[in-house]
Amino acid sequence: MHKLNFLVSLITNDNDFQVEQASAAEETARRLGVGVHIIYAGSDAINQSQQLLKVIQSTDAAHPSAIICEPAGGTAFPHVATAAMAAGIGWVVLNREAENIADLRRTGKVPAFCVSADHREIGRIQGQHLAALLPEGGTALYIQGPSTSSVARDRVHGMEQAKPKNVKLVALKGQWTEESAYKAVSSWMHLSTSQKLPVDAVICQNDDMAIGARKALRELTHSAAQEKFSSLPFTGCDGLPNTGQKYVRNNVLAATVVTPPNTVLAMEKLVHALQTGTQPPEMVLTTPVSFPTIEELTARRPEKTHLPVG
Repeated sequence: MHKLNFLVSLITNDNDFQVEQASAAEETARRLGVGVHIIYAGSDAINQSQQLLKVIQSTDAAHPSAIICEPAGGTAFPHVATAAMAAGIGWVVLNREAENIADLRRTGKVPAFCVSADHREIGRIQGQHLAALLPEGGTALYIQGPSTSSVARDRVHGMEQAKPKNVKLVALKGQWTEESAYKAVSSWMHLSTSQKLPVDAVICQNDDMAIGARKALRELTHSAAQEKFSSLPFTGCDGLPNTGQKYVRNNVLAATVVTPPNTVLAMEKLVHALQTGTQPPEMVLTTPVSFPTIEELTARRPEKTHLPVG
């Protein structure tokens, strides 16, 4: 059998988790003895679909054995997936469900499946973070991913299931990057409605956005609130060893959610499927965990401090 070769299409190289997805894919390829090529979409779904179709339709080079794609937009590129399967290229979607997977598996001769973190569970864990940090209730800024992202929506649903009823959320939208959260918080702080609202915590759907939100509040909060700001808890998600977990150990973040890179499991499942002629399950989930544990977070809970942000 010829050497397997995978194309990994990721959303952006301006996000720690996406960079870790790439690094994990390269390490896994070395371990499994397969080839891998990684491309980034620049957070642009149209660009991503064009990149992939160019590879699929190319006659100048050998096709990859499979494409592993984390979609940048609101869909899992069903037309691109169909074209890939028709060309004999396996198709794996990362970090979301894809409605057409069952049809692809029924008609195709190569693997088609999804690998995702359990995003509703991530949202539930972040709701538990709120309960641990704000037992008496309060108000939290909630920095979400883009509205088009099923990842962001699933995390919101999980949060709504688990958050205490006495905690009010003020939702802002980011694009998974530090810069986007900085801009979202900065814009919100200039609204007249935000001037007198006390903030007790900032919950972000990833660690990059938590750092951006923290930076915005630190730079733009009026000087009289700087002392109070120093004790405001921030939480994130992704929990990479050298970023999210390190931020928690250094008290930059109060907590994060550790989410294993999906590219590892995707490549392992692909290699087994292609070597054995079998199909993995339609959806394979990785398991997120709180860092620190909810019990540890409760034990180290800081004294509640309201932060007026105007």
